[in-house]
Amino acid sequence: MGAGVVKSGGSSGRRRGHRRGKAAAMSEINVTPFVDVMLVLLIIFMVAAPMLTVGVPVKLPETAATALPTEQEEPLTISITSDGRISIQNTEIEDDEMIPRLTAIAAERTSRKVFLRADGSIPYERVAQVMGALNAGGFNEIGLVTDAEGPSFGAAGTSNSETGTDSGG
Repeated sequence: MGAGVVKSGGSSGRRRGHRRGKAAAMSEINVTPFVDVMLVLLIIFMVAAPMLTVGVPVKLPETAATALPTEQEEPLTISITSDGRISIQNTEIEDDEMIPRLTAIAAERTSRKVFLRADGSIPYERVAQVMGALNAGGFNEIGLVTDAEGPSFGAAGTSNSETGTDSGG
């Protein structure tokens, strides 16, 4: 597919071993198929990358809050599922392991920001307990992750990205 045939013409500039009228192999590389494949891969990765952030399935509550600005360091994400189980990033942990793990993680990170993803059907008490454990583990900037398609309560526009509020503390 990349090599073609070029007809050599004329007797002027004839090289040794080449006969008049014989076809010679074209030595240039055709980069069009390579560029096509690269563009397709680029599009696939652009579409798939946002889906790879967190793999714990949680039905987020919906709010009209604005999105938090992005950071340099990958954000630490804590998820609480509908049955109350806790996960740090994608690793499920027990309640009594949470504060020691968070303390160890906080020692390695420069940012004290953490995103809390909690299923909308769990009691607020459970969310408050996890927030207390986050604070005890060294994370005092807690962003609550929600879906942006919720009720606006009379606010002017909303965005379509994950949102958060800062608990500060």
